[in-house]
Amino acid sequence: MLAEAAYMLLATGQEQRRAVNRRIRLQERTVNQKEVLVQLRKERGLDGASRFSLMATLTLLRTQSGMTMPLSTFLTITSAVALLIGITGGFYLNRLHIGALVAVALVPLLPILVLRFLRKRRHKRFGVQLPEALDLITRGLKAGHPVPVAVSMVSREMPDPIGTEFGIVSDEVTYGSDMVTGLRNLYERVGHEDLPLFVTAVSIQSTTGGNLREILEGLSEVIRERGKLRRKIKAISVEGRLSAYILTAVPVLLVLAVLVLMPSYYADVADISLTWMLVGGSVMWLLLGNAIMFKMASFKF
Repeated sequence: MLAEAAYMLLATGQEQRRAVNRRIRLQERTVNQKEVLVQLRKERGLDGASRFSLMATLTLLRTQSGMTMPLSTFLTITSAVALLIGITGGFYLNRLHIGALVAVALVPLLPILVLRFLRKRRHKRFGVQLPEALDLITRGLKAGHPVPVAVSMVSREMPDPIGTEFGIVSDEVTYGSDMVTGLRNLYERVGHEDLPLFVTAVSIQSTTGGNLREILEGLSEVIRERGKLRRKIKAISVEGRLSAYILTAVPVLLVLAVLVLMPSYYADVADISLTWMLVGGSVMWLLLGNAIMFKMASFKF
């Protein structure tokens, strides 16, 4: 009992001292809220825009993925990993030109794949939190608070990613922006497919009037039902997606196993041009078949 009491006291104190999201952690370091907003925008790459189309795409992906690492540092790391994979594979196969081609292909492809994975993971967390945030805003409106105050409640009560994102909206409104513009900037930063519903509801209410509380209650229920339907479809189509994963992994694993167990098996025919033509054709048909299977098992609505 004494040990349990000591644990509860320590755990409770630690939980009370822990900041719920990054914006609040930054607020603990400085009293100037404007500096916090500038720091958050700088971390997300919102302090400037690139004219180069590829860099603009990477910047947008980085912003929506929630990454705080500078884009130049991230590209340096991914380029080094791509070169390492290509050089290692080239030395192992004793074909440096093939390793160089692999490295050249991975240098622009690897950062896009990593950022898309991080964005998808962040969108999943954001989609789970969005109905809860709308319910919190609705309770604030029921208590008589205006919309900006209700939005700031989300930034104080909810963890990342939605806590910091709504905190940026609250700070932008504090420093002169209107609520609709702040929410549109939120959609550009996050890119989640359910956010336009929220932005449109607030925009219509601000121009034509209406009971925003009832609108947000219905919107929260709609987003929850969309999430349930999305998860149900994902569960139903899991067999097709797993088949695609398995059929993709089996040839790759077999080739790797043969290269490890019998390195000379492919080395004896590596100098024949027909070998690489057959390998290229096999890879093309593998990718085409997997693309068809993923298309059949993917549903968007």
